[in-house]
Amino acid sequence: SYHRTDTSISKSTHLDYAVPVSKIASLSSGEFVGLVADDPDQKIKLKAFHGGIINAHSALKKEAAQFEALPVIREITPAMIMSNYLSIKKDIADLIDSEMNIILNTPGMEGFL
Repeated sequence: SYHRTDTSISKSTHLDYAVPVSKIASLSSGEFVGLVADDPDQKIKLKAFHGGIINAHSALKKEAAQFEALPVIREITPAMIMSNYLSIKKDIADLIDSEMNIILNTPGMEGFL
């Protein structure tokens, strides 16, 4: 904009959704849509696509029927998980303390804090 005493320049970009929300909302399970970008040297005529995955449900059921249960190697309790979590958390705190001491006690490294 130009005014008698001032000039103002502003830039704005308006971005629309490449695929409208209404299109995405109407998809069924296994369907997908999108747009493909091209470059000036290799133009793509059909940039938009709408596809779907075709599942062979009978073949999947047949394959699943042959699955074997995984063997139990060991029982894991919530207490074991919590103990492992706290151990990892302590290891990280110790590592941070160790590195902080190195930084604080090395001349010239104070700026890294």
